[in-house]
Amino acid sequence: MGLAAKLVLGPLLVAQALATRRRLPRLPEADGAREGVAGDGPVALRLLIGGDSSAAGVGVATQDQALAGHTVRALAERVGGAVAWRLVARSGLTTAQCADLLIEAAPPWRADIAVFALGVNDVIDLVPPRRALAARERLVAHLRERCGVRHVVFMPLPPVHRFPALPQPLRWVMGADARRHDAALARWAARRDDVSHIPIDLPLDPKVMASDGFHPGEPVYRLCGLALADHIAAHVWPRVAPTARAR
Repeated sequence: MGLAAKLVLGPLLVAQALATRRRLPRLPEADGAREGVAGDGPVALRLLIGGDSSAAGVGVATQDQALAGHTVRALAERVGGAVAWRLVARSGLTTAQCADLLIEAAPPWRADIAVFALGVNDVIDLVPPRRALAARERLVAHLRERCGVRHVVFMPLPPVHRFPALPQPLRWVMGADARRHDAALARWAARRDDVSHIPIDLPLDPKVMASDGFHPGEPVYRLCGLALADHIAAHVWPRVAPTARAR
């Protein structure tokens, strides 16, 4: 059904995509430090955060208001110690481009856990889910072998079918592609013990999104940061902690 719809609606979808690209304002990435230590006391956990514009904080003014800020503050409270963190993110990255960015970084930054927000640009660039998963495989392998990462948490793809900025039927078609990517990601993560995928119910209406109607606003970043911190503290950190503390 998805392929048939794309074939029938192809000219309209292309026209809508080009018009939307011209119309949407280009919001900057959030200002502020991209590494630091959150919380008090000795460092208990080293966290790497990476991804595309949603990881870079597009839609809010500072990193304190973005995904990184909300995540590390909440996580420091939950693990009972300081969290050393670094953000490696750039607007427009596909999963493969994010993997390349991390692999080419020298020297690699060592971390215990990594969190990634990726996938929307795979949908925009019509990357098949299998190729996106192959890039995630390559990314996880690099993090484990070169950065000492014990577990990688992948954010879900957002509900693109609710993005206010996208007209219909473009919103419907992109939303269906995003759901296919996210379902493939969830199945892949379920087969591994070093990767997790956390579903987050995002109430995407204009009041909680950025001014462009495409990127998150602070309420969405806060919700995601708290969900990440809860997941890591309850399901990831108890398994990783003994190794991390031994370093």
